[in-house]
Amino acid sequence: MKKPVRKAKPKARAKPLKGPLAWRWHGGKLKPINFVQAVELDDLIDIDRQKAALVQNTLQFVEGKPANHVLLTGARGTGKSSIVKALLNHFASQGLRLVEVPVHDLIDLPDIVAPLRGKKERFVLYVDDFSVSANDSALTALKTALDGGIEDPPDNVLIYATSNRRHLMPETKKDNLEYHWMDDELHPGESTEEKISLSERFGLWLSFHSFNQEQYLNLVRLHLRKLGINSIDEEGEKLALRWALNRASRSGRVANQFARDWAGRQ
Repeated sequence: MKKPVRKAKPKARAKPLKGPLAWRWHGGKLKPINFVQAVELDDLIDIDRQKAALVQNTLQFVEGKPANHVLLTGARGTGKSSIVKALLNHFASQGLRLVEVPVHDLIDLPDIVAPLRGKKERFVLYVDDFSVSANDSALTALKTALDGGIEDPPDNVLIYATSNRRHLMPETKKDNLEYHWMDDELHPGESTEEKISLSERFGLWLSFHSFNQEQYLNLVRLHLRKLGINSIDEEGEKLALRWALNRASRSGRVANQFARDWAGRQ
């Protein structure tokens, strides 16, 4: 007798993701963000080193391996915020979720983290444009979260913060006056040391630099392609450079603004 032929089992389809991918802490509550901005990692150009380091750290995180809190610093409009949004888009299917936390709501960190502890998803607390004064209560809350207080921090929560300042706090003339010489070496004063120590609490620190002219034009071309325009002539490039000159910035944000204006006029 012939053995009955076994039919191959159909491959199980991936279950659709349920629930929101991102939340915002507002008014003492986690509120879902229903329309999350979709940013692709491939759309972020000329920041390959930063992108590779951040993708690796986030991959370790979603796989349940040790990973670090991240500080992204540098010039405005160079992709710091966009890359965090792109990470959500890239790793959402692996359980990554984003929680947007305003800077001065960091004092609520214990309340923000409490409902996330123990969940199977992995949560990045996203703090955009971090900059506070030395006596801000949010500063103390962040230090406690990064260094750990009495309460054991959950292993499914990390903090990714962006800032235009290297040391997260304003640097004053008084700080420079505190520098002193010791054994032919220049040492910072207590105020500067305190500011540096805050930045160093982040395990991964990535710097973003201003774009040069060619990089800026590459960004213009990228944004134009996304708007359905595959080329720009020499006159258009001159206008793009003039646009950046008027804003004193060659950034991805400025390139996007020019592309939208130029495409709309065609």
